Amino acid sequence: MLAWTLYLSFAGAVGMFLLPRENLRAPRVLALGMAVAGLLAAVGGALQHPIGGGIVVIAKQTWIPSLGADYFLAADGISLTLVLLTGVVATAGVLFSWNIELRPREFFAFYLVLIGGVYGVFLSFDLLLLLVFYEIAIVPKYFLIAIWGSTHREYAAMKLALYSFVGSALVIAGFVAAYVVSGAQTFNLLELAKFEYPREFQLWAFPVVFVGFGILAGLWPFHSWAPTGHVAAPTAASMLLAGVVMKLGAYGCLRVAMTLFPEGLAAWRGVIGILAVIGIVYGALVALVQRDFKFVVGFSSVSHMGFVLLGLATVTTIGLSGAVLQMFSHGILAGLLFGVVGRMIYDREHTRDLDQLEARHLGRALPFAAVTFVLAGLASMGLPGFSGFVAELSVLIGAWQRFPRLAVIAGAGIVVGVAYTLRAIQKAFFSGAEMPSPDPFQAGHGESAISVPEKVGAGLLIACTVVVGLYPRLLLDWIVPSFNSPLFDGLRRGAGL
Repeated sequence: MLAWTLYLSFAGAVGMFLLPRENLRAPRVLALGMAVAGLLAAVGGALQHPIGGGIVVIAKQTWIPSLGADYFLAADGISLTLVLLTGVVATAGVLFSWNIELRPREFFAFYLVLIGGVYGVFLSFDLLLLLVFYEIAIVPKYFLIAIWGSTHREYAAMKLALYSFVGSALVIAGFVAAYVVSGAQTFNLLELAKFEYPREFQLWAFPVVFVGFGILAGLWPFHSWAPTGHVAAPTAASMLLAGVVMKLGAYGCLRVAMTLFPEGLAAWRGVIGILAVIGIVYGALVALVQRDFKFVVGFSSVSHMGFVLLGLATVTTIGLSGAVLQMFSHGILAGLLFGVVGRMIYDREHTRDLDQLEARHLGRALPFAAVTFVLAGLASMGLPGFSGFVAELSVLIGAWQRFPRLAVIAGAGIVVGVAYTLRAIQKAFFSGAEMPSPDPFQAGHGESAISVPEKVGAGLLIACTVVVGLYPRLLLDWIVPSFNSPLFDGLRRGAGL
């Protein structure tokens, strides 16, 4: 059933252009239907996936025989977790975009193509196929931001595209080198992972591929596209960008760079750990001084993605499983935070300036938005009972085993994260200033009530972070056994997993 996630997404994108242009509601309904169908297919595939099982082949057909490339779709617990994340965020993104009126057919067509590309990356076990879906996911981002974005949208879209394509160029170089050096005449990831590449080759191939993917994951100092892109993107696009697109980079680092070049990882993991911790602290400190509400969330994403990269650098089972769980947790919470700031607040207030919002008493004017952001903020801070707590705790335990000093610094980054989250909550919703007008919905409030689609989308995301926070085994029972599969044999030998 998992293959239907990408088939339905691409079919929905094509179907958009069969709808009458004057009907503004039909594209939303079709997009929601395809997103929900994709989510149900992901859930159905998850229920069929054996707990503690290894890699399950979904589809395998010869694609380009002369290159040894196959149409090879498969899934393990890591893939399954991220496919479920994509389905949830995609559905919530449509619900938060129910107000789109500018060329909705084209908007949701690009949206579904991006979703289809993301599903394809998470399910591809052929490197060439993975690369094709990776590029498919990158292209729609440019148009979603450049056409439907807001602040400096052309600049942000071009910056994101340039960073993405530079990263892709590095990844392509690494893939071609791995293909040629192996001499196996195949792009099958499982076969390439069995080949023991020379250590001298791994020492340069690993950083090339890891950094290539790491750019999209927000790896410091290649992170600057992320806050700019998040701020300029329309709500649904920023939810996808932070929620799932950044996970493509982290997934590529784990699935490809670390499994193919374990000795390179062993040599470079200390550097990766340092860069990850710099990203955690830097992102948190910059978020602490931002005046633009969306920039606060944007730089917080850089900080939280640092925990994913730190978990990968630990090369311990608990650290790696924590990194995957953090991908899921951050995807849910970042989507929720951007949904609140972009749709519930900015579309009504027409400002993201915290100093201006401070005088508008949004805690009373938009109580649902206030409660939702507080819950999302508490979860993002790592409060027990939410998914962020289990994920970050697992990463910190793994980091303590490998890099005790870095673990302490990362812990300090969490403290700063508490500070910028509480600052944003206080300034945006619960300022103690006097009410400037007896009418809370003064000039700037385009509409007062939070719509039903927004409430449903927020409820879906909150439910996910609470369920996983209270019962993390729901995902960990899939994630942890994945590291025992033959795909990670080289990682166990070469990097001490």
